[in-house]
Amino acid sequence: MIGYIAAALIGISLGLIGGGGSILTMPVLVYLFNVPPVLATSYSLFIVGSTSLVGSIINYRKGQINIKTALLFGLSSVLTVFAIRKFIIPKIPLHIASIAGFEVTTPLLTMLLFAMLMIAAATSMIRSRTIDNEELDYPGKSKVLKLLFLGISIGTVTGLLGAGGGFLLIPVLVLLLHQPMKTAIGTSLLIIAMNSLLGFTGDLNNFKMDWTLLLTVSGISAAGMFIGVLLSQKINGELLKKAFGWFVLLMGSYIIVKELFFK
Repeated sequence: MIGYIAAALIGISLGLIGGGGSILTMPVLVYLFNVPPVLATSYSLFIVGSTSLVGSIINYRKGQINIKTALLFGLSSVLTVFAIRKFIIPKIPLHIASIAGFEVTTPLLTMLLFAMLMIAAATSMIRSRTIDNEELDYPGKSKVLKLLFLGISIGTVTGLLGAGGGFLLIPVLVLLLHQPMKTAIGTSLLIIAMNSLLGFTGDLNNFKMDWTLLLTVSGISAAGMFIGVLLSQKINGELLKKAFGWFVLLMGSYIIVKELFFK
């Protein structure tokens, strides 16, 4: 029951701030649904992708998505995610190394890297400032090479750890590509949906999927997305982002302590 409530919170946070919610998907799957970490990265892609797709449809109807940017960005990121899930993840051994008698395994390394990603995301959310879109030089033409390079970077994070990368995408779209904030949120959701769902297809032959769990959690998260979009019209997004950032920071710290000292 706690896991399903957490699934709703994932969607709500994505609807409210356009990112960050996917960072909770991995710990929810691993600690509340007992999904092995490597498999959880695959499940996370489907859940985050499905939820983000719902959000992108909502934003598209509002005219808050830059399709050209999403497609150029998505081209390189989707190919990167698919290649990592299809060819690299299956080749990673279970046991990686032994350091002073301490066994480093793929599940342990996955959770530690994800915890570090959570802390980086939390820091970004806590330190973020309100951006006055009137000061931005838009609509500026984004350089294709810049979009392709950034897409590969986001795709690598998504492919290895199953995180949508919204906390990385939104600053890139606003500060580097000069997108208005509302358009950046909608465009970010579309890129996340493309990355995650097409990347997930690379896993179909690598893992045995529990479709009942996947569809249930995705459905609850998607419902949360609608709630988040409605709440976003009434709640101060910046204050919420900072509060959520502190929560993610605590969660990331908890994962590191648990994985290293309480296994």
